[in-house]
Amino acid sequence: MSDFKNGRLRRINLLDGSVRSGKTWISLVLWTLWIATQNKDDAFLMVGKTLSTLKRNCLDVLISLVGKENFDYSLSKKEGVLCGRKIYLEGASDARSEAKIRGMTLCGAYCDELTLFNEEFFTMLLSRLSKNGAKLFATTNPDNPSHWLYKRYIKRKDELDIKIYKFLIGDNLFLSKDYIENLKKEYTGVFYDRFILGHWKAAEGIIYKLFADNSEKFIIDEFNKDDIMFASVGVDFGGNKSAHAFVCNGYTKGFKKVITLDEFYLKDKIAPNVLEDEFIKFIKNIQKDYKLYDVFCDSAETTLIEGLKKAAAKERLNVDIRLAKKGKITERIRFFNRLMSRGEYFILRKCKNTIEALENALWDTKSGVDMRLDDGEVNVDSLDALEYATENYFNDIL
Repeated sequence: MSDFKNGRLRRINLLDGSVRSGKTWISLVLWTLWIATQNKDDAFLMVGKTLSTLKRNCLDVLISLVGKENFDYSLSKKEGVLCGRKIYLEGASDARSEAKIRGMTLCGAYCDELTLFNEEFFTMLLSRLSKNGAKLFATTNPDNPSHWLYKRYIKRKDELDIKIYKFLIGDNLFLSKDYIENLKKEYTGVFYDRFILGHWKAAEGIIYKLFADNSEKFIIDEFNKDDIMFASVGVDFGGNKSAHAFVCNGYTKGFKKVITLDEFYLKDKIAPNVLEDEFIKFIKNIQKDYKLYDVFCDSAETTLIEGLKKAAAKERLNVDIRLAKKGKITERIRFFNRLMSRGEYFILRKCKNTIEALENALWDTKSGVDMRLDDGEVNVDSLDALEYATENYFNDIL
């Protein structure tokens, strides 16, 4: 806050560091104090990966910080009013988002979780900050050092008008020691380096190290089927070197545990009607023991998905077959790593392909971005199906 008092804010002000370190809270306070000193006729913008994440991470927090009399907003209008100044609200979900701000003349902008933004959007945003004294405030967790934000801005901090504020989890005095220690245990490998230590670190080595080091800790032979609230299925379709994979995950009451209950894996080429038969057989087998509502399929194969839908309707399976969410791969991997560290993920021994996939999954160190190694030899198909099955429930579970 001393930089604000001493007038040392830069054109770009980046708050970077570990999770739960107070970056968002401090950035919103800083943003509000700066906004309150600006001309009421100027235009300002707040941006998140999506409007819903902006609402959850920032807008509702801002109301709790300054009160509705000082800040209120409408997502439908994509506008808010902070300290009497109009604030435009926007999402930056993909490259096309930059068209949403083209033509704007801005005095200030606030960006939530900047590493999730498309570079083209950010470049356009900087060009829109053309008013004299215009400033940008942004928060981010560290990512891969090949990320555009690190390469083109953070590494060039001595050349640019940019100030980087580093935050660590210990800086948040409102967190208890027990909470901090538990959070540290939940992150492993590259995620610990980034989200706890605050380092921009490349992903390398074994992905699911806890599982690979002691898979028997997670493999079970039996459990009480009555504990399962419901199940869901993920489907990944095979290609030239990949396999068709179905994975069924079950959820215990209160989402306390995720259990991989069954799998299907076939690397051979098969006709669509044979795949449909295998799918029907798989679903019927699941429905003998569990409530099954949703099937989430890889969106890359719309024709095959339509075939599954027709086959399921013909058999009156009463399941909703839809496209998988297919979010950022690091988020999917981090989710299962956190479940494992919390002792909340288990897998039945009969799911041999998924077990082997979890044991052998590696980061692709040659790609320059966070990707699983997919060389045609390792099984990433079961992992994709595993994640597709549960991705829509990540927030409920965590």
